[in-house]
Amino acid sequence: MPILYYSTNLQAEPVSFREALLQGQAPDRGLYMPQAIPTLSADELRQFAAMPYYEIAYSVLRKFLQGEIPDNDLHAIAKDAYEHFPVPLEFVYQQKYVMRLDRGPTASFKDFAARMMGRLMQYFLKQEQRKLLILTATSGDTGSAMANAFYGLDNINILILYPQKEVTDRQRKQMTTLQQNVKTLALDAKFDDCQTMVKRAFADTDLGYLNLSSANSINIGRLMPQIVYYVYAYARLCNGEGEIIFSVPSGNFGDLMGGLFAKAMELPVKKFVVATNANDEFPNFLNTGEYHKVAPSRDCISSAMNVGHPSNVARLIALYGGQIDETGKIGKMPDMDRLRRDMFSISVSDDWTKTTIKEAHDRYKLLLEPHGAVGWAGLTAYFKECPQEDTPEQVCVCLETAHPAKFPQEIQAILGFDPILPPSLDGLEHQPEHIRNMANDYETFKQYLKANY
Repeated sequence: MPILYYSTNLQAEPVSFREALLQGQAPDRGLYMPQAIPTLSADELRQFAAMPYYEIAYSVLRKFLQGEIPDNDLHAIAKDAYEHFPVPLEFVYQQKYVMRLDRGPTASFKDFAARMMGRLMQYFLKQEQRKLLILTATSGDTGSAMANAFYGLDNINILILYPQKEVTDRQRKQMTTLQQNVKTLALDAKFDDCQTMVKRAFADTDLGYLNLSSANSINIGRLMPQIVYYVYAYARLCNGEGEIIFSVPSGNFGDLMGGLFAKAMELPVKKFVVATNANDEFPNFLNTGEYHKVAPSRDCISSAMNVGHPSNVARLIALYGGQIDETGKIGKMPDMDRLRRDMFSISVSDDWTKTTIKEAHDRYKLLLEPHGAVGWAGLTAYFKECPQEDTPEQVCVCLETAHPAKFPQEIQAILGFDPILPPSLDGLEHQPEHIRNMANDYETFKQYLKANY
């Protein structure tokens, strides 16, 4: 039987993956979670060691999508999405690696989610002969990745909301230089405000005729493809033997949830290092057992992680047997002992981030941007607290989530040079932008939707 998906607010009927993907958010404002999580065997993990990335993606996603999409179609979609994606596992020292998820068309890890998600949406929408309006909020890389992934798709329009003062020039231009079915709104607001506005629109019955959905990590279709690169890294580096440690720079916690789903599929993960910037709601929760969102969110140079109340905390807490609503109110506490066993979390300041960029480059010739530097700082902090884990044999992978060239001002100020532009960013500065500014006001936003769609 196909796996069904329930809402973390527990007030909506379970739905199929197709319905969860196309709806985005559950009607009770919760996030969809699989009722069952399939497992990976040791034999499968050993076989993955020799497979190309798209074959691993097909094999992992097939476990969730059996009965919803024929195998041949899913294989073709995975191959089209990932065949030309390099996923370097850069050796740093001993068995410590950086997984560079920055080689896609927008130089962001979110390309891995966006390309698969967009193709799955288009597949189902063509079958149903209908169109969808994607609303998504971004603190940086989500918008550009989604804009690129959905650009030119016949059955999908996409509208991206972003905080105008908190994205870099290159992140903005990756969104605002596209047209056709892609539009952007620059809000005089924080990321959390943009995200709240999107969620209000989903729950607004006056807008039901628009066929709204989301491409944020509130959409389960964004998370499923992010399971794959954790499995890929383990298969390549461990060959089915022993346990691995991942360090994940975390903002809205979608990336981390991909890893936690992989662990729930029985990927042998010893520990997740959950590294946040100054938005420290989760490290504080892990330490104290009390959840307090950061409002307003704090501005940091790791701008894509400026999230004071991560949406995916709802899924994380559900995975560990608890329940929290979209406002941050905990209805049932999760298993805190198991949470603390599986995760180590720490908040990394901007000064620490900058120091990490310099030290990593000076010591290892490792070039990190601010988000990856938060992850690397978190890993070093974990080793200081648990020195027994910093052994030559222990495999550790830190996720680098964006290309350093997306943050040229920071790299220039810290290291004194400009990173070499990847092909995806070359020439971007000379393309014309199309920007619409908007106040942080839901009624204004609602009227814009009614007038334009």
